[in-house]
Amino acid sequence: MPELPEVEVVRAGLERHVVGSTLESVEVLHPRPVRRHLSGPSGFAAALVGRRVEAVRRRGKYFWLALDNGDALLGHLGMSGQMLLHEPGALDERHLRVRFVLRTPDGRPLEMRFVDQRMFGGLAVSAGGAELPAEIVHIARDPIDPEFDDAEFVRRARRRTSAIKRLLLDQGLISGVGNIYADEALWRSRLHGERPGDRLTGPVLRGLLGHVRAVMGEALAQGGTSFDALYVNVNGESGYFDRSLDAYGQEGHPCRRCGTPIRRVAFMNRSSFFCPRCQRPPRRRAG
Repeated sequence: MPELPEVEVVRAGLERHVVGSTLESVEVLHPRPVRRHLSGPSGFAAALVGRRVEAVRRRGKYFWLALDNGDALLGHLGMSGQMLLHEPGALDERHLRVRFVLRTPDGRPLEMRFVDQRMFGGLAVSAGGAELPAEIVHIARDPIDPEFDDAEFVRRARRRTSAIKRLLLDQGLISGVGNIYADEALWRSRLHGERPGDRLTGPVLRGLLGHVRAVMGEALAQGGTSFDALYVNVNGESGYFDRSLDAYGQEGHPCRRCGTPIRRVAFMNRSSFFCPRCQRPPRRRAG
């Protein structure tokens, strides 16, 4: 699933190309991606036609196009969603779900396409959501947001008995961090993902935040992480941070620090990857 760096790459690409453009037509080719829009595909299209894109924003793994009437086109990529930009007439993708035709500020036509093979992603019009859609007010700020409160994260994490990896994936506590970057940051911090939050000190948690930011910054610089063709940027190009991963997906490969083979264990219907020597598991609580 695309995580914060991948969604930020898409957001930045849309910002470069669609801000100032007017939505001239909207074609919903499959109803599932707009399933959360209560008035259905026709209402979804009607709410967008004629609107001008004022900005492209993001919180965690959600992005939205702020519109000139104060509404927003809110999107989530899910497992395999893509927002692609094309010149009109380009061959349709096999899994094209929604087509937007825009008119750029210099008068050129431009197609923005929502493509989604598995259709876990989605789009919706958020009434009055240009600054922050009401649908995602519960989502916490992400660690690369200048207004993210490190002290508040540390305070709340230290009050929780949940495993630190679960806390990193809690979008109400810290948004945008998914399985890949959680494993990478924990490896860099030499922390086992099952270490409880209330057993970690403030300096350790602040160090972990630093590693989360560092790994995400490096991923952003490399266009995100692509394991297959499902994640691409707005130009259809894959990121290549997968070549730099130290833990995630490295089962059986030697740890780059100590040479011990990286181990994989089941975690919340997914997998966790860690070094059993560098990232010692926590001791069980007494009693």
